[in-house]
Amino acid sequence: MPKRLHPLIIILFTTLTGTAQPFRDPSLPQQARVNDLLSRLTLEEKAELLGYRSKAVDRLSIPAYNWWNEALHGVARAGEATIFPQAIGMAATFDNDLLHQVSNAISTEARAKYNLSTAAGRREQYMGLTFWSPNINIFRDPRWGRGQETYGEDPYLTATMGSAFIKGLQGNDPHYLKASACAKHFAVHSGPESNRHTFDAIVDEKDLRETYLYAFKRLVDSGVESVMCAYNRVNGEPCCSGPTLLHHILRDEWHFNGHVVTDCGALDDIFQRHKALPGPVETAAAAIKAGVDLDCSTVLQKDVLEAVQKGLLTKQDVDSALAALLRTQMRLGFFDDRSKVPFSGYGADSVHNASHIALARTMATHSMVLLKNDNKTLPLKTPNSLMIVGPNSFSFDALSGNYHGVSSHMVTFVEGITAAAGPGVHIEYDQGCDYKDTVHFGGTWAASNCEVTVAVLGLTPVMEGEEGDAFLAAHGGDRTDLSLPQAHIAFLKALRKSIGKKPLILVITAGSAIDLSAVEPYADAIILAWYPGEQGGNALADIIFGKVSPSGHLPVTFYRSLGDLPDYKDYGMKGRTYRYYNGPVQFPFGFGLSYANFNYAWRQQPKKAYTPKDSISFSVTIGNTSNIDADEVVQAYIEYPTGERMPIKELKDFRRVSIPSGGSRTVEMSIPASELQKWDLSTGKWRLYKGEYKLVLGSNSRDEKLQASFTAR
Repeated sequence: MPKRLHPLIIILFTTLTGTAQPFRDPSLPQQARVNDLLSRLTLEEKAELLGYRSKAVDRLSIPAYNWWNEALHGVARAGEATIFPQAIGMAATFDNDLLHQVSNAISTEARAKYNLSTAAGRREQYMGLTFWSPNINIFRDPRWGRGQETYGEDPYLTATMGSAFIKGLQGNDPHYLKASACAKHFAVHSGPESNRHTFDAIVDEKDLRETYLYAFKRLVDSGVESVMCAYNRVNGEPCCSGPTLLHHILRDEWHFNGHVVTDCGALDDIFQRHKALPGPVETAAAAIKAGVDLDCSTVLQKDVLEAVQKGLLTKQDVDSALAALLRTQMRLGFFDDRSKVPFSGYGADSVHNASHIALARTMATHSMVLLKNDNKTLPLKTPNSLMIVGPNSFSFDALSGNYHGVSSHMVTFVEGITAAAGPGVHIEYDQGCDYKDTVHFGGTWAASNCEVTVAVLGLTPVMEGEEGDAFLAAHGGDRTDLSLPQAHIAFLKALRKSIGKKPLILVITAGSAIDLSAVEPYADAIILAWYPGEQGGNALADIIFGKVSPSGHLPVTFYRSLGDLPDYKDYGMKGRTYRYYNGPVQFPFGFGLSYANFNYAWRQQPKKAYTPKDSISFSVTIGNTSNIDADEVVQAYIEYPTGERMPIKELKDFRRVSIPSGGSRTVEMSIPASELQKWDLSTGKWRLYKGEYKLVLGSNSRDEKLQASFTAR
């Protein structure tokens, strides 16, 4: 617990400022304000403030507050808000600057909605400023239904995008948080969904440090205000009560000074399902001692008092937990006059305005990945006639992803394409098929009468997602295979038979890897649209008609089959992700086609040798040899010296660069040599292994446009 100020000092502050309640005085040191408020609260009141439904303290004029809010890709579950692409789609942009703009827009809308609701006396759930986003778990296996919420399978990409997100959400004011971000779920959490409340993830220290904790450490270093502990156990310890993760690593080693919140019901799981502790009183005590400050259930509110009475907790333990929450609230300006808080002026015109809608369109356009483009089928010149088919072509769910808001201006794929083509083009629409019937299909005859057909097929968040939410998923939210629905495969075959050799463009919606082998032969072009948000239809049209060259790149590996992967419950990284799997794939991590062609040339190669304190600096000139302006994503990978359990290669830097047709751009890149350290199991420390390394530059993890070797010494 931070050092308390002496009561006489608080009295002196009170005398000098004339403030009857020093905790409301923003001119005082934050800890003095926290200590003052703690001194005014009874133990019973303190306990009531440790739950996410914090109760009002009327005698101190402190209103009730609900801590639970979501902002995965827009303010969620709280009425009108801009819906940006799902997180996995935003990761596909490989554009942390653009993601920072998006999260800044999200926090602007959050502040506006908070101002409007509190002014009306409403303090509802999902209207607060403490957001339980982003999800920075590693998408280690494509079966995980919640993988769509993450930034993909790579620790470096996840950490870089996650850091950009939290900085945009929290803002850069020196005194106040714009909103509070939360890194979740800490840690080693990526399915199975069906038994997440009882699962024990077994992982050794090497995989723990290099894969599962890497992004969390980066976000802590970037100043994330909150961390959420997960439902599962890790190596036998419940994540929300065991000492290793929360106490030893997060607090003692990383010096995290924000607050820790449990996943919802996680404390109940500890004694009811994990059977790790006898009951709620013991769980409340263990959680607070481990480092939990806020409970997304009612265990702390109901059982902390008894834990103190039984000697399992001290009053100082309770004060320490509550102090962390009060610091966050003070940083949000909850106890200050509105005139002091720089975000108090945001109102209705800050929500879902024209600039945010335009930003959603840009993000969606940059997220879509062109996977196939035979004979330069795309971009299309405006056809005389066009058929749009498929159950996802006019679907809200296929746009929104999970943890979404509500928008009054959703642009479906049908609407976006129709608007872009204009009223002089013959366009038809038909649902075409559903998700089950493999016999009866619509629109095939109409498609045969049109010049071009666009089929929008794939998944929706009710087929993959969180336990309970994905109610059509076959296995608790997770997927049991990588296939498209069999009805979609049959429909595409029927469609190809009907239209003959006319162009057929396949658009896939999904939040994870898909086995496209059954449909790839029947499509001339394939676009992965993810769950692209409210502007998905306009973004797709921008790409199809060549207004924008596609530039998204896969943040996950597209395997050929689940047979290429270890058992789903195995949390060891051997044989998983591009870092440890070198077998054949459909599409490698980082893959994405463009309408343009790019060439690479060294401007400055790296030096030949480095020490742990150095940075590996280099520059490359990228040329666009095509007649279309386009973005290229330059990806820098490191290959390591031969050694036990070394990754095959790892992404360690990337840059998105816009290059005009026929032009070129020089990209400066730098990788700290410390980034190449690996965990030494024998010493329990990070170590830069000596030997020869190789830097590889390309447009995906299996592309090698340039390479250079160097040594570490």
